[in-house]
Amino acid sequence: MIRIYIPCHQVHHTMLTSLISFIAYACIVPAAAHVANVAERQSCSAAWAQCGGSGWAGPTCCVSGSSCVAQGEWYSQCTPSGGTSPSPPSAPPPASGSSACLASADGFASLNGGTTGGAGGTTVTVTNQSDLEKYASASGRHVIKVQGRITIAPFGKEVRVSSDKTIVGIGSTGEIYQGGFAIHGVRNVIIRNLKIGNTPMTTENDYDGIQSDTTSNIWIDHCLLENGGDGLLDLRKDTTFFTVSNNIFRNHDKAFGIGWTENVVARGTIHHNWFDRTNQRNPSADNLAQCHLYNNYVLGVTSYGHYARGSTNARVENVYFESCRNPLTKDSGAILNASGNIYQSYTGTVAANSGTAFQPRDYYSYTLTATADVPSYVKANAGPRASVCPSSQEGY
Repeated sequence: MIRIYIPCHQVHHTMLTSLISFIAYACIVPAAAHVANVAERQSCSAAWAQCGGSGWAGPTCCVSGSSCVAQGEWYSQCTPSGGTSPSPPSAPPPASGSSACLASADGFASLNGGTTGGAGGTTVTVTNQSDLEKYASASGRHVIKVQGRITIAPFGKEVRVSSDKTIVGIGSTGEIYQGGFAIHGVRNVIIRNLKIGNTPMTTENDYDGIQSDTTSNIWIDHCLLENGGDGLLDLRKDTTFFTVSNNIFRNHDKAFGIGWTENVVARGTIHHNWFDRTNQRNPSADNLAQCHLYNNYVLGVTSYGHYARGSTNARVENVYFESCRNPLTKDSGAILNASGNIYQSYTGTVAANSGTAFQPRDYYSYTLTATADVPSYVKANAGPRASVCPSSQEGY
């Protein structure tokens, strides 16, 4: 406390004015600044969180050590010093209360602005290749509902998909037969509830079920991928912020490959998938900055199961490996933390933990299924399901 004694007969107007100004400067201004600083610390966005963009009404500042970096019209992100972040989706998030057909992604695909596909755009139902290609490659947001089987010609053709698209099968019978999808250099794509494949080749295996190159924010969910040419699912060339969930990989050699890059920047979540008696790439995760695999059911694979390849940083949790050869594999440069897994009747080797793996809960929340329950849960839920996009919601 400051006490100032001035005899009354010495006080005059100028001195009184100066004294009041001094008190305001010494006490009130610092107090106001302290309140403002506290408020700023409480309201600033955390590292990797959103801090701006068209329509954004939240904080526009970042916590200490991060800067707000514009990633596009719709999204700015708090990037830690020295950190980098791939481009976000170009569309704003959908309104809350979306139907099951318009669900949004979890895991790493929920970050970087989220993965919402065509939500908020035009909804169409397609029954033939011409309409599928027309809307899949169109500009703007589209929800494309696939009704029944669409046979692709020529054999093995990969339908091009542009940014801000949801392609979802109606009921449990949506199918892309003898073809697949090519998702190259775009962002914000969802492929759900479809059967994809039947492109076997006898001379040159060059057809993929889903091929993604240099794509940001992609979600592959509740699909059955089988009997393809080359890879059932290939996420290549720095495709990042992806989630692959609730799918079945079956009747094939190369199931699911990630990588084809020297960069170590990609981030992905792979959970509750069924690798059913495939051979290799279950998955093969090459040079991922962060790869989270949990609650997958790996049954009867004949070459290797989950593979942390190159310089990948992988965390593997509560995965059920049954009758597999080499259930868990890693390269010498990879980081691996595996916990809670079950290895039943396997042959070959299980890679030991090494290095310090990242912690997924630093980025998003998730709930682990008990490992012993994984086979029954995955068998009951993976692949196309009528409940994912019921035919009763066809008009949505």
